[in-house]
Amino acid sequence: MPIPPRLELLTPDEMAVADRAAVSLGRPVAALMENAGRAVARAMQARMRPCRALVLCGPGNNGGDGYVVARRLAAAGWPVWVAALAPPRGEAAVAAARWRGLGAPFTPAAAARAELVIDAVFGAGLARDLDGDVVDVLRAARRVVAVDVPSGLDGATGAVRGFAPRAELTVTFFRLKPGHLLLPGRTLCGETVLADIGLPDAALPAGLRTFQNHPSLWALPVPDPEGHKYSRGHVTVLGGAAMTGAARLAAAAARRAGAGMVTIAAVGSADIYRAGEPGTIVDTGALASLLADPRRTVWVCGPGLGAAASAAALPELLAAGRQVVVDADALTVCAGAPERLRGATVLTPHAGEFARVFGPPGPDRLAAARAAAVRTGAVVLLKGADTIVAAADGRAVVNASAPPWLATAGAGDVLTGVIAGLLAQGMPAWEAACAAAWLHGAAATRAGPGLIAEDLPPLLPAAAKQAAELFSQCRHAIGDESG
Repeated sequence: MPIPPRLELLTPDEMAVADRAAVSLGRPVAALMENAGRAVARAMQARMRPCRALVLCGPGNNGGDGYVVARRLAAAGWPVWVAALAPPRGEAAVAAARWRGLGAPFTPAAAARAELVIDAVFGAGLARDLDGDVVDVLRAARRVVAVDVPSGLDGATGAVRGFAPRAELTVTFFRLKPGHLLLPGRTLCGETVLADIGLPDAALPAGLRTFQNHPSLWALPVPDPEGHKYSRGHVTVLGGAAMTGAARLAAAAARRAGAGMVTIAAVGSADIYRAGEPGTIVDTGALASLLADPRRTVWVCGPGLGAAASAAALPELLAAGRQVVVDADALTVCAGAPERLRGATVLTPHAGEFARVFGPPGPDRLAAARAAAVRTGAVVLLKGADTIVAAADGRAVVNASAPPWLATAGAGDVLTGVIAGLLAQGMPAWEAACAAAWLHGAAATRAGPGLIAEDLPPLLPAAAKQAAELFSQCRHAIGDESG
């Protein structure tokens, strides 16, 4: 299925390729710069009242956009000054020559006097840490609007290069960059506006592999009218004897995600599991005997299971060749030994578990998740407020649907169960993990602040309905465009 417009995430290098392609397609840099500056000015005018504004301009194209912003705001009646870090070069010099307004020194004092600072110093492709006078000037700003990204923010990773100001508004162009969605970049950008400045889709580089997670990237399973519970898949969750809530949450989520049958395979006492939801089957048989049933296609290993039971069960599950979603204790027992996870289907580590197994992810979490996927052959879902789902073939999404109140005990167990439920119905692993991350966030958004993990499973059907509607809307939009 074609990717709907504007979901692709472009690194600064990929954006540079698109810019060069746009020129070859008849979109000159000067025209794109004019459109970019106009888009920033329009976004500001739609959200802010005129005030004393200082535009900080760097020497490159980001600064050229800033000169256009200054001219457009001044024409609209704003009191505007421009402070240049260095003389403009290339097309930025052309834009600067059209600015006939007032100048100001590039100093902290000038920034502090302004009611609003427009940061057009450096774009997303800054290849060094920000330091010196630029940091001092940006620190002095009371309010910031950023052109492309706040200066000092790495557009590829969302990491801060030395220093980056916190903007209340960021206006970027053509496509978002990973740094607009990855933390801390997302919070430093404030409200992010993606503006169309006339770059055609034909300028997109070939082979893009990074996207913003959205229902149009995957299709949820549709039940067969002639299907039955076994055709909708059987999920087996290994349940420990101590932290029993984790397995129960995963099982409830797998059922709500559409699995036809869910069993908790209890390790030790099963009384607490039998007292739970009546639709969840409880089995105390030996793992080998349960694996002898070929209908048990998907297994969940780790949530609340305990280290000893996880260490014993995981190799047996992987050797059996079943689809296995590995989380929590089953990840911890593989600390420093990721090769033990070869054969797993989906891994769902949070940052601490990831560091224990693979080493600290560092500032480039996208690259770290991709490397872990290559190393294990599994889909890696690196959990967080900016969850990443990476496949061994290089595909990755950044998920931005999760509200902050999703950070609560047990929420990860629910996510694991959703993945398992979707896998059981035949979704490919990467798509199932992407869909689960989106549904998880959408359900949490419906719950609102005060969410506890038990709230999530009953809200999954409504989230799935929302996803199906968005998928249909995008499919029709693509059909309309192609027609």
